[in-house]
Amino acid sequence: MRDYYMTDHHDNNQHHGHNMPEEHIQNGHDEGGHHNHHEHMVQDFKKRFWISLVVTIPILALSHMIQGFLGLGDSLHFSGDLYLSFALSSFVFFYGGWPFLKGLFREVKKKEPGMMTLIGLAITVAYAYSSVVVFGVEGEVFFWELATLVDIMLIGHWIEMRSVMSASRALEELAKLMPGEAHRIADDGSTEDIPLEKLEVGDHLLVKPGEKIPADGTVIEGSSTVNESLMTGESKPVSKQQDDEVIGGSVNGEGSLTIKVKKTGENSFLSQVIDLVRQAQESKSRTQDLANRAAFWLTFIALGAGALTFFGWTFWSSQSFVFALERTVTVMVITCPHALGLAVPLVVAVSTSLAARNGFLIRNRSAFEQARNIDALIFDKTGTLTKGEFGVTDVLTFNNQYQKDELLTLAASVEQHSEHPLAKGILNASNNLYEVDEFSSITGKGIKGMVNGKQVFVVSPGYLREQNIELPREQYQGLSGQGKTVVFVLVDDQLEGAIALGDQIRESSYEAIRKLKEMGIRCMMLTGDNKQTAAFVAKEVGLDEFFAEVLPDEKVAKVKEVQSRRLKVAMTGDGVNDAPALAQADVGIAIGAGSDVAVETADIILTDSNPNDVAAVIQLAKSTYRKMIQNLFWATGYNAFAIPLAAGVLVSYGIVLSPAVGAVLMSLSTVIVAINARFLKIEH
Repeated sequence: MRDYYMTDHHDNNQHHGHNMPEEHIQNGHDEGGHHNHHEHMVQDFKKRFWISLVVTIPILALSHMIQGFLGLGDSLHFSGDLYLSFALSSFVFFYGGWPFLKGLFREVKKKEPGMMTLIGLAITVAYAYSSVVVFGVEGEVFFWELATLVDIMLIGHWIEMRSVMSASRALEELAKLMPGEAHRIADDGSTEDIPLEKLEVGDHLLVKPGEKIPADGTVIEGSSTVNESLMTGESKPVSKQQDDEVIGGSVNGEGSLTIKVKKTGENSFLSQVIDLVRQAQESKSRTQDLANRAAFWLTFIALGAGALTFFGWTFWSSQSFVFALERTVTVMVITCPHALGLAVPLVVAVSTSLAARNGFLIRNRSAFEQARNIDALIFDKTGTLTKGEFGVTDVLTFNNQYQKDELLTLAASVEQHSEHPLAKGILNASNNLYEVDEFSSITGKGIKGMVNGKQVFVVSPGYLREQNIELPREQYQGLSGQGKTVVFVLVDDQLEGAIALGDQIRESSYEAIRKLKEMGIRCMMLTGDNKQTAAFVAKEVGLDEFFAEVLPDEKVAKVKEVQSRRLKVAMTGDGVNDAPALAQADVGIAIGAGSDVAVETADIILTDSNPNDVAAVIQLAKSTYRKMIQNLFWATGYNAFAIPLAAGVLVSYGIVLSPAVGAVLMSLSTVIVAINARFLKIEH
C-alpha cells in the first residue's frame, strides 16, 4: 500500500520499509504538495471502490453459486454469461486491483515483500486461474470472490487512508491559525494591508478587536485580552498591555493593540510549533520498529503458509486442486500484515496530534515512550512549581483595627508611588487604591504617606528595631523561615499588621504532585534557594525530596546522583538555565517555554506554565504505549488465529472461509486497529 501511495511523487522519501502510514504522516517535501498528494490518493481509492462495486453487482448476479444460494436456479443463466463475467472481472482486476498490482511490482523490485505482495499475489492467482478455466481448463471460476476481494481491499484502504489523514491534520490546522494579511503602520501614521510574507522585524502593526495577531511581537500601545488557547493550551484569555509579548496566531479580544514585530516566518512561535510537530511525526519509534520487523517476517510466514497450504491440500489430501487453490488464496489474503503495519504509526499520529492540540510538543519520540517508565521526576522550583513572581502570600493583622483587605489597600495605596520590586507585588494583590498625600521614602527602611488623613508606614523589620517597636518575633520568624520577605504596616505610629511576600506556589503544582505520586513517581525539587525556603515549598506541595542551594552548573550532578540510584529520571525546568540538566535526564521536559519554544535540549516541550501538564504528558505516554500494545496484540493475535482457519484445518467441521470472507476479516482487523487508535485521549 505504501508504495502505491508514494509512487512517483515521493519515491525518495520511502525509507521505512513496511511502515506505510508513516509515509503519510511524514512531511519530507513541500507541505501543501504532500497534503494534496494524500488527498488525491484518498479520492482515487474512493473512486476505484465505487466504480468497482458497481461492476461487481452483475458479476455476483452471473455467479452460479450466488444464484443457487438465492434460490434462483438457472433463471439468469444464458449462453456466453461466463465470457461476460470474465470481461467484467477483468475490468475489476485491472482497474480496481491496479494499486495492489503496482505495489506488488514495486515491493518485489525493491526486494521488500510486504502486504501489497500478498494482496497482489492473491488477486493475480484468483484471476489467472479463473481465466484459464473460462478458456477450457477444467475447474471453477473465482470471479465473484475476486471482485468482492478487490472491493473490500479498496474500501479498507480508503477508510484507513482517511483515518491516517485525519490523525495527522495538526499541521494543517496550525497553519490555518495565521491571518492572511497584517495592518502595517507607516511612518506617517497611516495603515496599509500587506501579506504576511512581506512583514519585517521591527514593523509596527495594528491589531483590531477580534482579529488574529499576525506575528510574534511586543505590545507598544493599547491593552486587551488575548486568547492563546490554540497556541499554548492556556484556556483563559491572557491580559496584554505595554511591553507584554504576543504570539502570532492568537486571537485579540476587545481592545486594539499596536505591536512591534519581533519574529517572522520560520523563526515565529507557530512555525517552530509546526516544525516540532513534524519532527515528532518523523521521529522513529522503538515500538514502531518492532511492528515493522513483525510485519516483514509475517510476510514470509504468509507466503510460506500459502505454499504449505497449497501443496498440503494438493498432494496429501483427497481434495481437488480448486479447493487447494482456494485455501491458498484465502491464506494469503487473510494473513496480510495490513493491521500490523498500521498498529503503531496510527497511534503515533493520533498521540502527536493530540499532544500538539494541548500544547505538548514532542521532539523525541523515543524519550516520550520512555516517559511511561519514569521512576523519579525532578522539578526546578522557580518558574516551574512556583510562578517566578514576587507576590503577597500572607497578610497578618495585630490589633483587630483593620480587616486584611483594608490593611492591604492602605499599604498598596502608599506603594503605588514606589519603584521597589516589593511594591509591584503588593499593588497586584490589592483591588482598591486611595489617594496619597505627602509621600516620601525612608532610605533603606521603607516608605510613608498620608492616606485618608492617617499616616501609613510600610517598613522593614530594621525600622521597627530602630524605632524600638516590639517585633512580633514568633510570627515574623515563622514567615521568614519560609524564605519570605516580611514588611510591616504602621498606621499613626501603631503597628497594625504585616505583609509577607515570596515566590508564589502555583495552584496547579499541588494537583500535579498528587497525580504523579499516584502513578508511583518520586517527586523531587532542585533550587538555588536556601534550605528553609526549599523545605517549606517541598512540604507545602508534598514532595518526596529536595536539593537546596544548588548552583546552575551543579544541577547536572544532582540529576546524575538520582540516576545512580538506578532510577529513570525526568527533569522539568524552564528550558533555558536548566538546559544541561534537561539533557542529562532520561527525559527532559521544558515547561512554560512560551515563544522560546524551540528549546534544543528538551525532549518534550509544554507551552503552558502548568505543572499539571507534566502529569498529563506522562499519562499520555502511558496511554499511547498501552494503545500500541493493544493494537500489536490484536494484529498479531488475529493472524495467529486466522492462518490455520484460512488453511482449512476446520474443514472436517464444515467451516470453510472463502477469499472474500478472508478479506472481510482482514479489513475488519484494520478498521478495529484504526478505531482503537482514535480512542486515545489525554487524561487531565
